[in-house]
Amino acid sequence: MAGSLRGNVVHMATWAQVGSAVRALPETEEVSPRKWAVKGKVIAWERPLRRGDLEALGASAPKGDILGVWVPDLDVKDALVSGKPRIYFTTPHFNGYAAVLVRLAAIGVVELRELLTNAWMHRAPARTKKAWLEAQPKKRSGSGTARRAR
Repeated sequence: MAGSLRGNVVHMATWAQVGSAVRALPETEEVSPRKWAVKGKVIAWERPLRRGDLEALGASAPKGDILGVWVPDLDVKDALVSGKPRIYFTTPHFNGYAAVLVRLAAIGVVELRELLTNAWMHRAPARTKKAWLEAQPKKRSGSGTARRAR
């Protein structure tokens, strides 16, 4: 079952959670409604299905909100689409592009954050990425406790 479990309730991602996850990353902005970028490079956007998409997908065309997200390369795209087709898909419009389409109602919040962080890592400038990574908590070997990197 997709989504994150808390008790018996499944929590699916929302647009507010997409925005929150992106805003938590440095140097990001919402460049237009439901379109987010880092230093001018788009990382994620709302991507309603167009007529050509609907024709290509046929009966398997999903209903609901669709999020487009850049991924590092075509291998990652292929792994996501083939590994979790209930969440990730593509259309002929995106052939040759390292981007996936995400059924927003099918992805859990934790997985969404990971996907958006990976997109940010791929698109952010090297200095921005390095500074962010250096500021992340480091785990001590075997202790399971986190502390700030110095």
